[in-house]
Amino acid sequence: QVQLVESGGGLVQAGGSLRLSCAASGTIFSINAMGWHRQAPGKQRELVSFITSGGSTNYANSVKGRFTISRDNAKNTVYLQMNSLKPEDTGVYYCYCNTDSHKYWGQGTQVTVSS
Repeated sequence: QVQLVESGGGLVQAGGSLRLSCAASGTIFSINAMGWHRQAPGKQRELVSFITSGGSTNYANSVKGRFTISRDNAKNTVYLQMNSLKPEDTGVYYCYCNTDSHKYWGQGTQVTVSS
């Protein structure tokens, strides 16, 4: 079992920045990729970014050049640095991680970008 706890969401004006954190605990040796999805009101959950255990990263086209994902393996934590935020980035951001057999989710953190 893996538990994920997110922090760092909030309200920011367009053009501003936020950094999300997600700390993993439990059977952490089994974690492969970690990353973030988001869900805007009335829309489906979508992948934002992920980072593999080897450090390879992937981003949705909508956030490339603005968001940066990183991982501190010593702290079992993944970060999402979000710059140049837009109102369309508003939503609940969910941390997740993959093991060989399961996908685990955090409880979500709200990000609201005002215009």
